[in-house]
Amino acid sequence: MKITSVGHAGFFIETRYGSVLTDPWFNPAYFASWIPFPTNRDLDLERISNPDYLYVSHLHRDHFDETFLRDHVSKDTQVLLPDYPLDLMEREYRRLGFTNFVHTENNTPMTLESGLRIMIPALTAPTDGPLGDSGLCIDDGETRIFDQNDSRPIEFEPLEKFGPFDAHLLQFSGAIWYPMVYELPDKAKNALGKQKRANQLARALRYVKQIGATHIVPSAGPPMFLDDDLFHLNDFDNDESNIFPDQTVFIDYLKEHGIENGHLMIPGSEATLTKESCTVSHPKPDEEVARIFTDKRAYLEELREVFRPEIEAEKATWPRGEVEVLPALKAWFEPLLEQADLNCVGVNGRVLFNLKASEEDTPEEILIDFQGRTVGPYNGEKWDYRFTMDPALVEYCILTEEKDWINTLFLSCRFSAKRKGAYNEYVYNFFKVLDEERLAFSEEYYAQSAPVRQLWECGNFMVQRQCPHLKADLTRFGEERDGVLTCTLHGWQFDLETGECLTADGAKLFTRPVEEFERENAAAGVGSERGGSGS
Repeated sequence: MKITSVGHAGFFIETRYGSVLTDPWFNPAYFASWIPFPTNRDLDLERISNPDYLYVSHLHRDHFDETFLRDHVSKDTQVLLPDYPLDLMEREYRRLGFTNFVHTENNTPMTLESGLRIMIPALTAPTDGPLGDSGLCIDDGETRIFDQNDSRPIEFEPLEKFGPFDAHLLQFSGAIWYPMVYELPDKAKNALGKQKRANQLARALRYVKQIGATHIVPSAGPPMFLDDDLFHLNDFDNDESNIFPDQTVFIDYLKEHGIENGHLMIPGSEATLTKESCTVSHPKPDEEVARIFTDKRAYLEELREVFRPEIEAEKATWPRGEVEVLPALKAWFEPLLEQADLNCVGVNGRVLFNLKASEEDTPEEILIDFQGRTVGPYNGEKWDYRFTMDPALVEYCILTEEKDWINTLFLSCRFSAKRKGAYNEYVYNFFKVLDEERLAFSEEYYAQSAPVRQLWECGNFMVQRQCPHLKADLTRFGEERDGVLTCTLHGWQFDLETGECLTADGAKLFTRPVEEFERENAAAGVGSERGGSGS
């Protein structure tokens, strides 16, 4: 098997049963904020334009590059579709001219007509990408790989059955706006960034150990930020408080934990994978490859000038004064709020949009009241979240009827935020379900997500086995220390005595002291079957 990096999470995988192009991303994304790092502008696009199979993990724009897919990928290719509850991805493909689809079933191996064996683990919680994220397993009878990209699987038995894997391709770096956009003192922001970076690396390491592949390839990040307004977000000098470490940082991190099988790939690098070895060749001399990472600031400054005209041209297209924002949002959001019972209960507060193009401008202030289910002008009411941003970005979302603002506005990092209290996932989740179809899916998901009471013994407590966040198995991902249980998959923490979530509002873990639990069961005349102790 030969694997060629096409940048970020993208690979061109050549097997004995045909080729697979995965997650090809070339064009600036999220209002020209994100650009593939290192640059992939020198790749031979002809070589990858006629794959036998095309797989895109999810609809985020640093994976689903519609311009590249429309202009460069053969419409005769077979598209491998993850098993998502809504057919949003298939509709997007069809809009671009693709018609040949292979529908897969979640975590179910299938053999394609060519003889290639695949499996796609699909994640479908409202927090998983744009209502769906996935990974791809490939077996050509000689070697097996798991392209996890930036998905976060929680079921490992299907992966264990499909494996063992010869190579594991996975995300390790940040792909979010937290904590950089938050209005916090530098000391606090740096501390949160340091914690976020450490959690990202630790989570990736945990996946590496869980999958147990022979070879590891860091992928799916970081992007590079080349707009002057965002250039400071790049991790130039291995800053421990920056959430965007590069591939070499993760490879060194693996070595620190006794894992020596990490491989650096940049766009154009080719990995020849067999059962016995993985040999990587780069498209340029080793010293030039090394310079990308050892002299990153100079590398990015050069590219900033290369991309400057393209970025400025896109910014010049942003609409200004083409729509009255408040009436448009009121007409759009209020009918959705009327249907969003569980989302509104989850937010249980008010979100303020503070719209201004510059610090000197008088802002337009718009309040979304999830308790009263109204959208109106701000009149000094208490708010829970405040977003400050250029009104042009909101105008764009209105004019294009953008149903997922995470996939355009928020991932752009072109805003600042302030919140009162802990993180509330319902706030951001609402802004990715901005039509009736998506909202109905979200409401149904939350309605079916009552706490699962299969219990396990953690220290001196009986605890529900599945994390209230995304149902991760806490017997695998839970770590207890000083009475606090941490789900290491996403970093959520719970007080074992009270069950209260220490990192987010509205989530609670079922817990009981072991002695109390056994007394209750004895009084009720039932047994106390339970899982083993974990840490």
